[in-house]
Amino acid sequence: MQITGMLWGSKLLNYVGFPTSEVLGPEAKTDQIKDMIDRWGSIFVKPIFKGGIGKKGKAGLIGKASDLATAMKEKERLYFVEHWHGNSFAKAEGVTFESAIPAKYELYVSISDSTRFRAPTLTITHHGGMEIEELLKEKIATIPFDALTGFKGFIVTNALNKINAPNEIISPLVQNLPKLWDLFHHYGMATLELNPIRMMPDERGRLVPVACDFKCSFDTDDPAWKRLDLPEDLDTSSYSEFELEVNQLRTYQGQSDVFVTNERGTITAMTFGGGANALVTELLGEKGSISSDFGGNPPYQKMFDISRIVYKHWLAQTNVLFIIGGKANNTDIYETFRGMANALRDYFNTHGPLPIYVVVGRGGPNLVRGMTYLKDTLDALGIPYCMFGYDSAMSGVVNYAIDIDNWMSQGGKELIAKQMGI
Repeated sequence: MQITGMLWGSKLLNYVGFPTSEVLGPEAKTDQIKDMIDRWGSIFVKPIFKGGIGKKGKAGLIGKASDLATAMKEKERLYFVEHWHGNSFAKAEGVTFESAIPAKYELYVSISDSTRFRAPTLTITHHGGMEIEELLKEKIATIPFDALTGFKGFIVTNALNKINAPNEIISPLVQNLPKLWDLFHHYGMATLELNPIRMMPDERGRLVPVACDFKCSFDTDDPAWKRLDLPEDLDTSSYSEFELEVNQLRTYQGQSDVFVTNERGTITAMTFGGGANALVTELLGEKGSISSDFGGNPPYQKMFDISRIVYKHWLAQTNVLFIIGGKANNTDIYETFRGMANALRDYFNTHGPLPIYVVVGRGGPNLVRGMTYLKDTLDALGIPYCMFGYDSAMSGVVNYAIDIDNWMSQGGKELIAKQMGI
């Protein structure tokens, strides 16, 4: 689950006492908006997108107003604005009104679980307010730290000294940035990003870090995030109907992780294992419709239900149904294959036959028994297939599936349809 923007970001940061810009939600009245403008001089009007989608500023989706009339025009422009970024689409559900914070310095700060360092990691630069990828490496500090000892002030000092940050910003950040670790660590976050943090002078001229934009994602396997009492529908718009259906089946016994990679993909990969998922998703590229990990020894009923959902959403556009995983330690291949085979039989009985090709690559307990059950089902339905055992290189099996998909697109699908009597 992801949260972006200051509407909820300010609420979360208030849990740990981190300063934020003043924020009004879409229900704000005109006198409240005018009062904010009078006190701060100008405000920003930003659309509210559930989940996360990038490049909003570059798309002109952040309005600025120094009078009420302009603020209302920006509200009208952005309230239901639609935004595309790559393959991601989002529609706004209202706007926020946020105070413009005067500042000499802007910072980018993030804490994340780094797969590179196998540790929580601070990323910081005093050249914030822009895309972090556009900065030179010497302007960014990336510092891993020990989760047991936590995020201490000296880590901030070392990071800022490394990139030659101005001395006047170091002390305020040393005092305030460790608060972010409390939020990150105690509420089950996987990433926490503030960009920008603006260094605003207080009445004594001392700089104060003020968060002006917020982004975080949660590890939904960690129940700590539930203590924040967030609305259940806060992030649902970022998921497709397919992802929502599968995620409802998520249990400790047997994972059900899915992500739509290409709505027009022609290879539907039902993948088992995190390593297999990463390899398969990368090699399939745009040909794959979903990225999935159904490992963890799912019981028969769950595998049957998951398969029905996958087939309902993707089988009609599929050239290759791809069942792939490494050599499992404890996943019962017979039970998982029986669930997938029976769901496929039910689909054909309900919707009629489809010209598809099945490619299988698996290893693990009860492999021969599972493949035999799947083979008998495919033979009965008239579906062509090819099965690879545990001693086959996974990359080779993926390339075979891609070759079959190319063949299907060049006339193979018509040949199979004719063979099946469709």
